[in-house]
Amino acid sequence: MTDSKQQKNILFLIDGLSGGGAERIVLTLSGAMSQQGHEVTLVSLRNESLYPIPAGVNYLLVEDSYRGPFWRQTEIMRRSRSLDRILETYFSQKKISLVVSHLPKTDRIVASSHVLKEAWMCLHCALTAGQLDNKKGFQRWRKRQQLINTYSGRKLITVSQALQEDVHTIGIRPAAMTTIYNPLDLDDVRRKAQEKSPFENEKFLLHVGRFNKQKRHDRLFEAFKLSGYLGKLILLGSGSDQEIENVQVLAEKFDIQERLVFAGFVKNPYSYMRSAEALVLSSDYEGLPNVLVEALACGTQVISTNCPFGPAEILQGPLSKGLSDLTPSALAAATKRVLNSPVPITETMIAPFLLSQSVRHYLELPESLLKTIKKKVDS
Repeated sequence: MTDSKQQKNILFLIDGLSGGGAERIVLTLSGAMSQQGHEVTLVSLRNESLYPIPAGVNYLLVEDSYRGPFWRQTEIMRRSRSLDRILETYFSQKKISLVVSHLPKTDRIVASSHVLKEAWMCLHCALTAGQLDNKKGFQRWRKRQQLINTYSGRKLITVSQALQEDVHTIGIRPAAMTTIYNPLDLDDVRRKAQEKSPFENEKFLLHVGRFNKQKRHDRLFEAFKLSGYLGKLILLGSGSDQEIENVQVLAEKFDIQERLVFAGFVKNPYSYMRSAEALVLSSDYEGLPNVLVEALACGTQVISTNCPFGPAEILQGPLSKGLSDLTPSALAAATKRVLNSPVPITETMIAPFLLSQSVRHYLELPESLLKTIKKKVDS
């Protein structure tokens, strides 16, 4: 517990709590800060949650129910005004020490807010790839301007050093920018990893991630076949019916469907990580892929495309043998290298990503007091 004089009132905002890495990060941070004696409020902008809210964390749902004319055109402004009204009431008697917004949709709403001018915005993924990908001409120019308007003049947190370069590439000029690595609750990961997985005594490689285009299941499946690996390939993750169907079609294309297992979304992926021979990441881009660090914490070998903007910051030194170019043949070669000569995993390799480090860095951010909320209410 922290001293009452040092206690902070912390507000996290996020666009729902679906089964993604950013959502787990926010919940992990919230729970850890609450355990230290800080008052933490988590605001979700969508009534969706695949994870439990940590004990001691205040949960506030600010959902949009409007479906009238020009719903999409007025959404950001409408939702920011609704958020302001609720925050003015909810925090009328409290001084907020730190506000952090997560995910692009939430960031746009916060950028339009009158009372969240001092909020930090955390970037979990590359904006060029995640927001500008597949956009051309005027559509790309308009989206780029939207990003510049949202993030310029704001205080930004990036989850990897390389993401800072991405911010500048777009033309965003933040008021401040710092990097804080995603947190790893090592004790929690290792405790959950000891549970038995359904594939405890089988040989398999593991992929963890949503079934979307960024994760490049086509590259994963072709590399799996080229590697000559004789075990199974297990997929953990969620996706739409169409996305899952697309992945199934790809499995048939590469003739691996007999050795492919769709395990779906599971609340404890760590038992799978511990019992896997290796975890494989085949993405086109990432922010800082949590699954690589989590697998290392489980004592499992890791293989990854050397994609922008995070794997190379994790897989350093001896672990770099698991990095590959963004081709199926290169990923297959990396798979062979790692499986033929596993790397001894040490505590030093995961030390920069420990939860205690991330929490300390967040709590050391310059305070962004929401004095405007109290002033408006008092007047």
